[in-house]
Amino acid sequence: MLTVQAAPPWGAAIEATSELLTKLKLELAFVGVVARSAWLGSTVDHGSIDVLALMTSEQKNNVAMMASHRGFGVDKAAIDQSEELDLIPLAFDDVRVNVLVASNALYGRMVKSAAAATFNERVIRVAAAEDLALLSMMGEDTATTDALLDIDGFDRPALNRKLVSIGLSDLVVRE
Repeated sequence: MLTVQAAPPWGAAIEATSELLTKLKLELAFVGVVARSAWLGSTVDHGSIDVLALMTSEQKNNVAMMASHRGFGVDKAAIDQSEELDLIPLAFDDVRVNVLVASNALYGRMVKSAAAATFNERVIRVAAAEDLALLSMMGEDTATTDALLDIDGFDRPALNRKLVSIGLSDLVVRE
């Protein structure tokens, strides 16, 4: 099974975010540095905690409200400014937490195909390696993309199908 390693402040933010979204019965998948830790063995010790969550607009307000009651910093103005981005910006012990609303089919499929990973005593879900590679390509993070492409069992045809389906056939990788 995959394992996530994190320095204390980021670990607390991962735990709190997982607990919050699970209590709200939302399907979720950690992306970004958390998924990178699971797939590539790095330690989460910088950056934001990013998580995709399947939810309705009504649930979006519940996330912010419940987060404020569970020790998260919630800036109403920042949430209002991010309305069009389908993003709920939060903070936990000075670690930025971005809850991304899985509002399109691509993100929905990423949540559904997430892989299980252990973190401390908890099982969390992280983006599949191919989905993390796609997100890394979008963020122009070639180091992460290249490292993921070298993982045994990485499904290059699946990545290529996703790239083509979203109109990015120029990014197709060699199989």
